[in-house]
Amino acid sequence: MDARHIEPVEGSHHPARWWHRLEDGRIQCDLCPRDCRLHDGQRGACFVRARVGDALVLTTYGRSSGFCLDPIEKKPLAHFYPGTSVLSFGTAGCNLACKFCQNWDLTKSRDMDSMMDRASPQAIARAARDSGARSVAYTYNDPIIFAEYAIDVAEACRAAGVANVAVTNGFIHPEPRREFYGRMDALNVDLKGFTDEFYVKLTGSRLAPVLDSLAWIVHESKAWLEITTLLIPGHNDSDAEIEAECRWIHRELGAEVPLHFSAFHPDFRMMDVPPTPVETLRRARRIAMAEGLRYVYTGNVHDREGDTTRCPGCGAKLIERDWYRIEGYRLTADGHCPDCGAAIAGRWQPFEIRGQFGPRRIPLAIGMAA
Repeated sequence: MDARHIEPVEGSHHPARWWHRLEDGRIQCDLCPRDCRLHDGQRGACFVRARVGDALVLTTYGRSSGFCLDPIEKKPLAHFYPGTSVLSFGTAGCNLACKFCQNWDLTKSRDMDSMMDRASPQAIARAARDSGARSVAYTYNDPIIFAEYAIDVAEACRAAGVANVAVTNGFIHPEPRREFYGRMDALNVDLKGFTDEFYVKLTGSRLAPVLDSLAWIVHESKAWLEITTLLIPGHNDSDAEIEAECRWIHRELGAEVPLHFSAFHPDFRMMDVPPTPVETLRRARRIAMAEGLRYVYTGNVHDREGDTTRCPGCGAKLIERDWYRIEGYRLTADGHCPDCGAAIAGRWQPFEIRGQFGPRRIPLAIGMAA
């Protein structure tokens, strides 16, 4: 994809990876399937990767839109160390152009200097460890576009004994996917719809690369995967599309990959679309379970049954949630049902309700010091 506008390239100029020169003199970014081809001074579609002279740079390395401690359930991850806290951060920009973006103030931001905190990878890892966070999440905007920064933070976190979580759209080329996603302990991938028409018209991207990423995560990486689909009334919420998505997940990824159906709220360029009814989410959940998926959740609505983790063997309630608070927890420390002994897929550790992080959101200030 050609960048159409030349804008001043400001901010930090960290050397970018995954690019090559073209015969016509342009530079092509090889990070994601947009394949932006840039003249000197141009930015890619993500806005944060730019050509300066004869090289590609990342303009947001070490810069963040802010740091917060969140419950891990907010990512959402239901089977990855429930009840723990996660240090969350993002930057600005995005490689998709979703008309329904819920974080458009970050993904479409062009005011990076005034909005950004600064922090080195080592400072982030240290802050996560000192705050008691079990993991660090690369989120808010898509971490694909700041992969160099995310990889360095992930390495620092791993050295500090802190896990890594990416909340991502999966629209990435294979080589950077191996290097970035390969360093993650868990990922939540937004599967935004299940037709190429939806992806092209509402996100400016394509479906196939996302499906490739999902399959790679399950079959080629060691990371834990959960999937989120935002159901938008009249666009991707038909029985047929939900059935097709769930059948593909069951066939290609397996029955144990958790699937979250999330409610849309009018935002950005889709203010004329109504919010998703709770019944739509419950209908989607019933369809997914009928297709054989074992762990299906509802999100962005108050639905305790849709938040509950049940044993696929005997049906017992194992983790009862009320929004981001765990009200009941019966899993064994190694992730088995205490009633029938069935193994529950996920990443588990000993848990006490009184020790959970709960539905808090705590802003953090992190400095640049290494």
